[in-house]
Amino acid sequence: MQILIAPNAFKNSLEADEVALAIQEGLEQSNLKCDVNCFPVGDGGDGTGKLLLNHLGGKMIDCATLDPLGRKITSSFGLIDEGKTAVIEMANASGLRLLRTDELNPLRASTYGTGQLIVAALDKGATKIILCIGGSATVDGGAGILQALGFQFLDVMGRALADLPESLTQLHVIDLSRVDMRIHDCEIVVLCDVENVLLGTLGAAAVFGPQKGADHNTVMRLDASLAKLRDVILRQNGKDIASLKRGGAAGGIAAGLAGLLNAELVNGIDFFLSITNFDSALRNADLVITGEGSIDLQTLQGKGPFGIAKKAREKGIPIIGLAGKVPLDTTELLNEYFDVISSINNEPMDMAVALASTKKNLVRTATSIGNLICLKNK
Repeated sequence: MQILIAPNAFKNSLEADEVALAIQEGLEQSNLKCDVNCFPVGDGGDGTGKLLLNHLGGKMIDCATLDPLGRKITSSFGLIDEGKTAVIEMANASGLRLLRTDELNPLRASTYGTGQLIVAALDKGATKIILCIGGSATVDGGAGILQALGFQFLDVMGRALADLPESLTQLHVIDLSRVDMRIHDCEIVVLCDVENVLLGTLGAAAVFGPQKGADHNTVMRLDASLAKLRDVILRQNGKDIASLKRGGAAGGIAAGLAGLLNAELVNGIDFFLSITNFDSALRNADLVITGEGSIDLQTLQGKGPFGIAKKAREKGIPIIGLAGKVPLDTTELLNEYFDVISSINNEPMDMAVALASTKKNLVRTATSIGNLICLKNK
């Protein structure tokens, strides 16, 4: 039996490659005789860049940058295609994992460090940027990235705004006179794992702000800042970034980069599976096992397991989805794409214990799957 293991990361617990190895270990401990192929995937979330480099044979480049609060750190980006394409992981410079819980402040957290990575990639001769935007600590509409590239955000008196994104409500004009012109000759592809728009109850501030430390009042202020950015871009460029599908991803940087840099906003998992030639790995599979921290209706909005499930369905290959959290009652929509959805947890436990037990629970669950398949084949 040929089994393809293609999981996403289990957030705050295991990276995708660690998940795949744990499932493989469990299958090998079972009575099932099988050949296993591990193909960990990313949908634009934290860790996607590293996986792309692993699949495509890229190399890492260290770079001095600033973290979301403006402190000096050493970060990195990757190069593929003989150095022509840079793979940039936003979380490496502007990520939640760089801050303590008590440091979270989306009114001040900036994507400037990610912009520095883009400039460094341009210095290396890159003419294409693949930007993986998951895991960010920011809701700045990409203003920090744009500042690093030379865009200036000015008030009505022509003064540069400080303390972005909070001060974006005072934005009057975006000065383009000092922009690094190389960026306009560079193709920018933004990998998104959500379809949210920029503003409103389903927008960047309302949906993702609380994950980054925003209370209700802060969410309102951030939404107002992003609305002002939208208004100025619409007036100067004629582009309404508020209506862009996926524009709200990663605190609105998707919309900001689309509005001022003509960035292409793509479904992250579909792009990942295409560029890594996933169809080739799927060709001989008799069963596919995927998974991530939670599988529910939101999974169908563009998350990694959904992309895997669609591919398996197209080929008529059975697919199992594993997760730490699954709905009590599966829905027709989920059943349309997954043959089995199973939680890896087997007893009530608090979140900290569940996260710490992820590997053990994956191994145990995969062993049970292998043994169940053996029973069916007897």
